[in-house]
Amino acid sequence: MQQGNPTSFRVPDPGIAALFEQDARWQAWLDVEAALAKAEAELGMIPEAAAEEIVKKCDLALFDRDRLTEGFTRTGHTLVPLVWELSRLCDGDAGNYVHWGATTQNITQTGDLLQLRKAHRIYLHQLSRIFTALAELADKSKDMALPGRTHGQHAVPATYGLKVAIWIDEFARHTERLRQCEPRVFQALLGGAAGTVASFGDEGLDVQARMAAHLDMPAMQVPARSIMDHLVEHVMLLGLLAATCGKFGYEIYTGMKQEFGEVEEPISPGTVGSSTMPQKRNPHLSQDVMAYAAQIRTMVPLAMESVMTEHEANRQTSLMMRYAEREVCTLMGDTLERVRLLAEGLVLKPERMRANLDLTDGLIMAEPMMLALGEYVGRQEAHDIVYDAAQEAAVGDKTFIELLSADKRVTGHLSTGQIEKLLDPTAYTGLCAKMASEQADRARKLAAELSQT
Repeated sequence: MQQGNPTSFRVPDPGIAALFEQDARWQAWLDVEAALAKAEAELGMIPEAAAEEIVKKCDLALFDRDRLTEGFTRTGHTLVPLVWELSRLCDGDAGNYVHWGATTQNITQTGDLLQLRKAHRIYLHQLSRIFTALAELADKSKDMALPGRTHGQHAVPATYGLKVAIWIDEFARHTERLRQCEPRVFQALLGGAAGTVASFGDEGLDVQARMAAHLDMPAMQVPARSIMDHLVEHVMLLGLLAATCGKFGYEIYTGMKQEFGEVEEPISPGTVGSSTMPQKRNPHLSQDVMAYAAQIRTMVPLAMESVMTEHEANRQTSLMMRYAEREVCTLMGDTLERVRLLAEGLVLKPERMRANLDLTDGLIMAEPMMLALGEYVGRQEAHDIVYDAAQEAAVGDKTFIELLSADKRVTGHLSTGQIEKLLDPTAYTGLCAKMASEQADRARKLAAELSQT
């Protein structure tokens, strides 16, 4: 048995939930207000001294919490009390220029995207560590033969390394999608009340561009509050990533069943699986991954509904989008953290994999037997001959090799030694090891790239 790395069952907090706490969001909104003031001052829309004062006071630590609480309770508004308090804090007449020409969604959506971008970078770092772990796992398991299964049944032999190669390939595409979406998703919005930019005059788009630059973001080409497709794209991509995480978790969950017994997720000493069944070693991490991934995917339809925003803005769709973003982003971080723990600590059981290969007494090697015999009698006739033996072995008392060795249509072309050799499952794993090695190299390269993100 090959043991994985010892891993505590306690799952680290990736820090994403904190990004969506109220204080963190308020500070992000203040960061946008500061960037707006800088941009407007650069274009002479507000006094430079006023902008400097606004920027200095865009620090949530300076704000009176009692006044904020009272303001939000009284107004029920998402942003106005924060703007009031910022204006009050500013010395001189600087407060008169706070939030100049902007509307609430300009600030909140852009600020929330700053938080989403932070979450996005956390995902990429998590994926870096996942790729490192999967590379090690691929190398370790590239030659571990086990039954390849299709429709839940033994098909042809494979290796566990092929499974890992598949995971790497999928995670690599998700990573590519996430990186490619960045300039489309993380865009600053500043179009005023209805996206007309009228409140900023002829230089409105320049203000947006300068504000965006201060936030290290591109600006929306059409700064409409009704545009949501780029936000939905991010949720959809995370839904895709979650689907692969769920697939990964389910594969481990299934392989851990006693009937398979081919792997086991890391279980630290002292972990209790059941209050009544002391023997239980439950797949907690993989079940968490499956459950979280399912919840993430359910948010995709809700996010897509937000694209259908009425006219120039609609609070309904903004609320739907905000909820979907928060739920998906928080769950995604928790999911990836568990995927990492599984990849780093997965216990492989090659002896059980090999034993499972032998469960059908050679039936899993029907394909190579057919191909070898087909060289003499043609593929279709060979298929019929091997089919007869395979079906009889499946329901009768004789083994596959016994039936083949007694069939003159087979022995007329293949010796007993050749038949035995053709029924060796470890000799028919194709290019599994090669693909596993190639994907391990790819994973290491991606891990190195992402660690620099």
